Amino acid sequence: MQDLELGIPTQQTELDLPQSDDVKINDMGPVMRATGNLIELVQMNFSFPPSSKGGPIFNFRSDGRSFANSNRCLIPASAFFEFTGKKYPKAKHRFTLKSAPFMAIAGLWREGQGNHPPAFTMLTTEPGPDVAPIHDRQIVVLQPPDWGAWIYLTKPEAELLRALPKGSLDVETVRAGSD
Repeated sequence: MQDLELGIPTQQTELDLPQSDDVKINDMGPVMRATGNLIELVQMNFSFPPSSKGGPIFNFRSDGRSFANSNRCLIPASAFFEFTGKKYPKAKHRFTLKSAPFMAIAGLWREGQGNHPPAFTMLTTEPGPDVAPIHDRQIVVLQPPDWGAWIYLTKPEAELLRALPKGSLDVETVRAGSD
């Protein structure tokens, strides 16, 4: 982040990132968001509270939407997972960004309401060539040069909220499915 000239508070370092194999829905997870001209690392609940129509919102479709008036954030992660199969346990596939120790996922965040803490959700898009063989949607993984562009929306959303080119992600099956 320093190399990208994204202002980070001097009291925060990579040691503030939690160590976890998985962050599941309703777990607390790390989010990088703008506060003035700095980017701060904060913990938030992973998923917006349920709407009247269903469960918690952890993935949010970005296709054709504008987020200019939204609270945008980056979700740091070493990997993301997709699952295949019909029977439990499903096969689990781990995606990592090639040649990078971690990635940032485009997200949105909301202030806490009532007894709910501040929360975040991940943006999704059509799958790119690395994900399409496994899943029909994918989260939006941003390349490091686009991190500030997403936070401050200095590039058109259509350039940012899309799948990465073929060969950008490594995939590994970390658990075989039962079917």
